[in-house]
Amino acid sequence: MAFPWERRPAVLVLEDGTVFRGRAFAGSGEAIGEVVFNTGMTGYQEILTDPSYKGQIVTMTYPLTGNYGTNSEDMESGNVQVEAFIVKEHQDYPSNWRSEKSLGDFLEEAGKIGIEGVDTRAITRHIRLAGAMKGIISTENRSIDELLERVRQHPDLVGVDMVRHVSCKERYLWVDGGPKPKKEWSKDHNGFRIAAFDFGIKYNILRNLEKRGCQILVFPAKTHPDEVLEFDPDGIFLSNGPGDPAALTHEIQTVRKLLGTKPMFGICLGHQLIGLALGGTTYKLKFGHRGINQPVKDLKTGKIEITSQNHGFCVDLNSLDTSSVELTHLNLNDETLEGLRHKDIPLFCVQYHPEAAPGPHDATYLFDRFIDLVKKCSKLTG
Repeated sequence: MAFPWERRPAVLVLEDGTVFRGRAFAGSGEAIGEVVFNTGMTGYQEILTDPSYKGQIVTMTYPLTGNYGTNSEDMESGNVQVEAFIVKEHQDYPSNWRSEKSLGDFLEEAGKIGIEGVDTRAITRHIRLAGAMKGIISTENRSIDELLERVRQHPDLVGVDMVRHVSCKERYLWVDGGPKPKKEWSKDHNGFRIAAFDFGIKYNILRNLEKRGCQILVFPAKTHPDEVLEFDPDGIFLSNGPGDPAALTHEIQTVRKLLGTKPMFGICLGHQLIGLALGGTTYKLKFGHRGINQPVKDLKTGKIEITSQNHGFCVDLNSLDTSSVELTHLNLNDETLEGLRHKDIPLFCVQYHPEAAPGPHDATYLFDRFIDLVKKCSKLTG
């Protein structure tokens, strides 16, 4: 492990020509992606392994990162998903009884670049003012002009299907806290059977469903709706995921065909796909919502929840037909839509992350609400 002053110089070049210099504490070479920031003080391992960050370079606003190391239990997917990681200061010597390796070693083994010594406050302020934009991180000896040309030629995330990079290739059963290659329901399991679409699903979502006694069969994003219904699930879950929801034409059609067939719950990208399937539209936020302190108001109860969020796109609340759709949650920072339910069919969804990985537990009740909805529909049909 090199001392900070011995580390290789690294540079971040944004597509508007802004340059930030630092040092690489993990990885080498180059990484290109959309540069975004996350305001969480903790949860960096969950952020790094969240498939919703595919195609993005994440900047942490909290200045010291890596304090408690990393471990094998806090993974939100099987791999590091971010393109690169930017921090003010990396802690080389973590102190926590659960730590198995340092953040630097964790990124190094994943082949991802991590840089420190950068003015992350300046990056955050710049993105807030100018909007999220593409950037390139390089530890190579290249000119700024050459790096700028490379990043400008890199495709934008708008209009691009990013889900295909993170969805599972074959369906699997989630059993005892992990994915199993079994492709059918277990006959000895008496819990509700939940068919979960993997658009970039986080493991803690599956943990929360299993904790509530469910049996979860996870399907690839491109699965035909008839195939899912052949398994006769008790409920359907639509997961989070990366990129532009409007680019997912196949997935939108799938959700549209499944509306009303089974009780349905969607989170993040799943929420956006439901909004599009119901005839709404989506748009890109200036710099997105990424952090664990986003205030959301439940419009029915008036209760304020502090929530974990990670999204750059949003459903336009004015595009939905309110004669059939009820708007249930609103972001108090910018009054964007955070949740909806259908008035006639068993369906609801939220833009934020009730699985709390990372983040507060204010919204975990939504998993119970889904189970109650499944239970109610099962009694009606049984």
